[in-house]
Amino acid sequence: MFEALSGNLGAVFDRLRRKGRLRPEDITEALGEIRRALLAADVAVDVVGEFRDRVRSEALAADLNRAINPAQQVVRIVHAELVRTLGGEPMSISFASRPPTVVLLAGLQGSGKTTAAAKLARWFRSQGRSPLLVGADLTRPAAVEQLRVLAGEIGVPVFSETTDPVAVAVSGLAEARRLGRDVVICDTAGRQVVDDALMAEVRAIGEAIQPHYTFLVLDAMVGQEAARVGRSFHSAVGLDAVILTKLDGDARGGAALSVRAVVGCPVAFASVGERVGDFERFHPDRLAGRILGMGDMLSLAEKAEAAYEGRQAADAADAAERVLAGDFTLDDFLAQMRQMRKLGGLGDVLAHLPSAQASQAAEAGVDERRLGRMEAIICSMTLPERAQPAIIDGSRRRRIAAGSGTTTAEVGELLRNFSAARKMMRSARPAGGRRKAKGSKGRKGRGASRVTPAGGARNRSAAQLLEQLEGMNKPGGGTAGRDPLAFPDR
Repeated sequence: MFEALSGNLGAVFDRLRRKGRLRPEDITEALGEIRRALLAADVAVDVVGEFRDRVRSEALAADLNRAINPAQQVVRIVHAELVRTLGGEPMSISFASRPPTVVLLAGLQGSGKTTAAAKLARWFRSQGRSPLLVGADLTRPAAVEQLRVLAGEIGVPVFSETTDPVAVAVSGLAEARRLGRDVVICDTAGRQVVDDALMAEVRAIGEAIQPHYTFLVLDAMVGQEAARVGRSFHSAVGLDAVILTKLDGDARGGAALSVRAVVGCPVAFASVGERVGDFERFHPDRLAGRILGMGDMLSLAEKAEAAYEGRQAADAADAAERVLAGDFTLDDFLAQMRQMRKLGGLGDVLAHLPSAQASQAAEAGVDERRLGRMEAIICSMTLPERAQPAIIDGSRRRRIAAGSGTTTAEVGELLRNFSAARKMMRSARPAGGRRKAKGSKGRKGRGASRVTPAGGARNRSAAQLLEQLEGMNKPGGGTAGRDPLAFPDR
């Protein structure tokens, strides 16, 4: 969502870095460009003005010419002010001393309230809670059925009746108490526009169930309209926080930067995809880092930790050990690609990386389509062929190509690149670094060193193996002068 804004801000900082000394007029010129970049991203005008004034005050007050890197000092100031604009600290969620904790969702139609309700229920479950979803949206056809389908994916019960929204909300709260559920999430109806009927209904539901939290579900793609919508709901029902949806979209992202300052309440959660699991706590500092091209490795690490637990984590660590030792098979490579898909796919992984690394991957041509073709080729092989690719002769290549919808040349290219990668990993292995067989005992010999850092290889994604494969087109890498993952033109 923030690609255009990140690119514009990056261009401004690049020009500042080329200056050895920063004069006040340089700061003023840069702030003018930053202002234009924010306005182009649909950030509210008054928010842009306040942001620019704060950055100017901080930048002129700091003795930039005494800093080792004046441009980096400006980036630091802009980052700090972005964090402040986005809300500062992540919102903390507390629970009622006498359960259940009641959460009311409000918002316009099409903002993603029903999906957000299911995602929020899944998040509460991950915190050890037992939520109940209440379908009080009796206006939109099949809204309750949609809620039941989504809730079925996460194993959370749904309560609803064909009476009226207020009665459904009250009965749902009573049902939660009867079942011993400690969180109630009430999904309400929306309208295409803010009107009196919508506000009266939401207000009546709120007065009936007295929610501990009232969340506004806001579409991040609505631009400056977010300001008017946020103010209307806040004055009518009194909001505690905002849930931003569609942060994975291709809009300019101004709502995310405007909502905290305009509405006056923090952003609690962000929906970053269509799947029920694409939902996360909103961290202002992490989003500011992504906007400035610094990446968000903490969120990526948390996603990896959530995706792999218990036996899966042990299997992934063991596979990563084999990769680093040069003993990996095509099955290991396939597992690593699928592991990355559980993290949201290559695109989502790259979105969390610093802009320099993401750009390198893009320039190398690594994309989901190419990975899909590689997966299809491997899946068309038999188990012995995946374990010992050397047995694949001409007839086997033809069969694999036919089964995967590719060509024999593509199959051969994958096999050559895989063989070269395994040789490279073995040659790069430290002396004495071969993994010991399971169950072996004894101390390491003199000069032996670990293959991986202490603690084992945890939650490594396919990006690590891809990096090694991509590195083969460097001098001494085994396939100098060309992209090792590139398939030949048909």
